[in-house]
Amino acid sequence: MSILTDLMTPKPVPSEGIEPISETEFIERFKKQFRDPIYDKHRAAIQEMAKIAYDAHQEGGHKAPFTKPAGPGYKDPSYKLADDWTNTKAACDAARLRYEDKSRKSKVLIISGANRNDKTCPGEVSKSRRMAQLAQKVFEDEFQFDVELIDLSLITSEYGKQIHPCKGCVSTAMPLCHFPCSCYPNHSLGQSHDWMNELYPKFVESHALLFVTPVYWYQSPSALKLLIDRLVCVNGGNPDPTSTHGKKAEEAKKIEAGGWDYPQHLARRIFGCIVHGDTTGVTALKDHLTNWAEDLQMIPASTKSQIGRYIGYYGPYFESHEAYEKDEKIKQEVQMVARSIAHTTLAERSDRNIDLLSPEIKEPRQK
Repeated sequence: MSILTDLMTPKPVPSEGIEPISETEFIERFKKQFRDPIYDKHRAAIQEMAKIAYDAHQEGGHKAPFTKPAGPGYKDPSYKLADDWTNTKAACDAARLRYEDKSRKSKVLIISGANRNDKTCPGEVSKSRRMAQLAQKVFEDEFQFDVELIDLSLITSEYGKQIHPCKGCVSTAMPLCHFPCSCYPNHSLGQSHDWMNELYPKFVESHALLFVTPVYWYQSPSALKLLIDRLVCVNGGNPDPTSTHGKKAEEAKKIEAGGWDYPQHLARRIFGCIVHGDTTGVTALKDHLTNWAEDLQMIPASTKSQIGRYIGYYGPYFESHEAYEKDEKIKQEVQMVARSIAHTTLAERSDRNIDLLSPEIKEPRQK
């Protein structure tokens, strides 16, 4: 990197008015996890654990308590990387080998984006999951694909299942955004149980992706938006955290100023989406998902692989599943999307023109 580039690179801008919380506030927040009377006989131990947690929070170095030198293949082999990150990186590397193995069955990842399920407050399964399962049956029965269904509603119903929010490292400098994401877990802040460490390899391994989601208040459900934001690192993410010595913003700015090649970690995956709602917002969300996937250099299966539909248009909420049951066309369209994705995936993996492999897929609704 030239001295001129070094001198001209902007310095990180510090924040104003953000102060650390006090020890008293930290300990009170920690103890609120254990308000249930079942913990009453352990109050002294909880108080002691709260003090230990605060000390770890204050001391620094406890974001990643287990580290080892990066070793060969990294810009700074001596820099210590978190075991959490290196384990996820190894899983992604192994997943990429499976993705590239032409002898393997095609793998499709179906993401159900609703927050609702019957194991928590709503008491009922989401229509998104039902449609996802219908698509899964097409992939498995008609094409013998390897299918995995990711139900994002688990973050509302399963203990410890979390997708933490993106911190926006990209906006400081692209090389500061690592792939896979190195922001979590942060043990000193209690930001553990990050599901993304399991999900990144699943995305890397898959040949195709299908998103099935409802509209929540004109936009994507919060669980799906968390996933989308945390996938920012597949679009230009830095695979070498030693090049920025962790999260050194100034180093990352200098690297980007010298030129960044924006590696695309999910390029050429086939994708489709099914967006449903009851009154409005369907087309906008479908377009948002499509634009996002194309920005990641994914390949749309066809014009038949992205649909937006209303189920029970302006009908009462309590009958939404009945409205879905009566709408045979939407079920046929779900199957159409799955078939379109499957045919395009087979064509892409065999390096053949889609027209040679794909029969005409007729749309259930004609106008």
